[in-house]
Amino acid sequence: MKLKPLADRVVLKRTEAEEKTASGIFLTSAAQEKPEVFEVIVVGPGGMVDGNEVKMEVKPGDKVLAGKYTGTTVKLEGEEYTVVRQSDILAIVE
Repeated sequence: MKLKPLADRVVLKRTEAEEKTASGIFLTSAAQEKPEVFEVIVVGPGGMVDGNEVKMEVKPGDKVLAGKYTGTTVKLEGEEYTVVRQSDILAIVE
């Protein structure tokens, strides 16, 4: 099954959490904080949204920052994805 976002929606996949601290301590999965850095998987076509023209600024493969509780999370074939509007993306990580 594939996800095909509509309008200004973007499909994101959360990047892996750090397993080791800077001082070398290994963290259990329960102690690891979920990062807000995501990888863009699929981008919608943009177009007219709420009467305004939307140009998509992100592309597949970009690393982006998004809010912790942003979007809708779905699980497909064992993978977890988050679907957000482009306006919910805070920044592109370079």
